Amino acid sequence: MEIALPHNFTPRVYQVPLFRAVDNGFKRAVFIWHRRAGKDKSLTNLVAKKMMERVGAYYYFFPTYNQGRKILWDGMDRDGFRFIHHFPKELISSINNQEMKLTYKNGSLFQVVGTDNINSIVGTNPVGCVFSEYSLQDPKAWDFIRPILAENDGWAVFNYTPRGHNHGKQLYDMASASDKWFVQLLTVDDTKVLSQETLDQEKAEMLSRTGNDGLYMQEYYCSFDVPIEGAYYGKQMMQAELEGRIGNVPYEPQLGVETYWDLGMDDSMTIWFVQRLGREVRLIDYYENSGEGIAHYAEILQDKHYVYTEHYAPHDIAVRELGTGKSRSETAKSLGIDFEVIPKLSVEEGIEAARNLLSRCWFDKTKCQLGLNALNSYHKEWDEKNETWKSHPQHDWSSHGADSFRYLAVGLEEPRNITKPNFKRHKSPTGY
Repeated sequence: MEIALPHNFTPRVYQVPLFRAVDNGFKRAVFIWHRRAGKDKSLTNLVAKKMMERVGAYYYFFPTYNQGRKILWDGMDRDGFRFIHHFPKELISSINNQEMKLTYKNGSLFQVVGTDNINSIVGTNPVGCVFSEYSLQDPKAWDFIRPILAENDGWAVFNYTPRGHNHGKQLYDMASASDKWFVQLLTVDDTKVLSQETLDQEKAEMLSRTGNDGLYMQEYYCSFDVPIEGAYYGKQMMQAELEGRIGNVPYEPQLGVETYWDLGMDDSMTIWFVQRLGREVRLIDYYENSGEGIAHYAEILQDKHYVYTEHYAPHDIAVRELGTGKSRSETAKSLGIDFEVIPKLSVEEGIEAARNLLSRCWFDKTKCQLGLNALNSYHKEWDEKNETWKSHPQHDWSSHGADSFRYLAVGLEEPRNITKPNFKRHKSPTGY
């Protein structure tokens, strides 16, 4: 029996370069297509085809596990054809609906994964990956997968519509300047797949909801110059970029460095490194990690060779851990990090303080890149049932970096009389 791949799918003219690029040896590709251009349908078929050409593991990443189930595993096109049925049943040996995983008879494996739980594939060796709606994903997921694909000579395809000047924009700019990446950006004028009547209706509905055409330009004309919808700091970050306050902000040895921390409940920690001169707040560096103890961060501070004045953390730094009976504040102090506790304010008050602070901030674009991505991406939670924004933030990968910046803003609102730097160095766990 002969089975044609792609299965039950004929690519549109503008979708053909997607298949040709990967077939012709491109290992990295970025496809920025407008809404309703068929991104996930096309890429599902690409993966189904590649699984027969090379035996291996193939992962399809979404920002969250639930999105992966809704959009791809349980999703269907406008004709009611399920995306998962593009994998021919004659080729499938097993399907695990709970884990959103299927296996071909030749041994190839396909799985839908949320990058909100990237640790679920630790120890695997994928040879092909799709990052769907990458501009909404945790960019650390690509950092995790990249060396594995490099070792396996595997490929990665990124599909998304723009979400402001975040890591999606950075990836697009980098890829556009490289002959190793295939890049395709398609607006509705390029594909002509939607009628003018449909577009006029979409524009009218978006205008009525948002009051401007920004969302329409983002979704159908792939504009990067529109903040993420619901973003708390979108306008302020755009203004900082327009005013040239995101660029090269070097460490000034004559000024002390303050650090502001977020200590996440899942062991994620973020640190902003700050210098101040007059009303200027210079964010010279940023660090983020997870699964490490305080000793690790003490070493990071030491390795940076900054001269520190103060360290600030939220009130939960003083909470005692059940296992040791010591607080993280006490552990840190034994390593030379003497924390000041930031006053406890509501999240809403802290966000307003952060908005006010951003007009005074200068960011080092290179050293603070992960933190900048978090600030650009930090947004309200969407209520799907009522189709409105909730009054609190969405807790995702961007929360930790945004939270430590919020603590910075709250901390700087407190009056302090520091006449001269109280310079501090830190002893490392090895006794420095």
